[in-house]
Amino acid sequence: MQQHRISMYWLHSMKNKQGLLSLIIPVISCVCIMVWFGEVRAQQTTMISAGEIIYRLHCLRCHGKAGDGRGPDSSALIVPPTDFHSPESTAKSERELRAVVIWGLVFSPMHGWWDRLSSEEIREVIGYIRQLAPYQPDI
Repeated sequence: MQQHRISMYWLHSMKNKQGLLSLIIPVISCVCIMVWFGEVRAQQTTMISAGEIIYRLHCLRCHGKAGDGRGPDSSALIVPPTDFHSPESTAKSERELRAVVIWGLVFSPMHGWWDRLSSEEIREVIGYIRQLAPYQPDI
């Protein structure tokens, strides 16, 4: 009888441990996923922040703080700067935006930045422009 009580106690405690493990494993998994997403989000925020710094240094004077083409220098330009919120601009692919930043636009004050910004800086500033005015494909 004593042996039966011990084995029943052991069986009962093992079921409790399995129940506890079945709760702990999903919690640990969720915590790991949240930590991983936090790291990814921190990397994205860093990239966007770098893009914002580049934008403020090189783009804000013409394109404006909100990317609406109304920067402090825009009134002095014959050809107005692009409003990044316009349908024409939001429909541009990343490749098209990159080409404009690298090479500039003919017959406009938008000059190319290929000799002033690195590839990474161009990628970062385009990321920031997309944060201001998200991509909306032309339908």
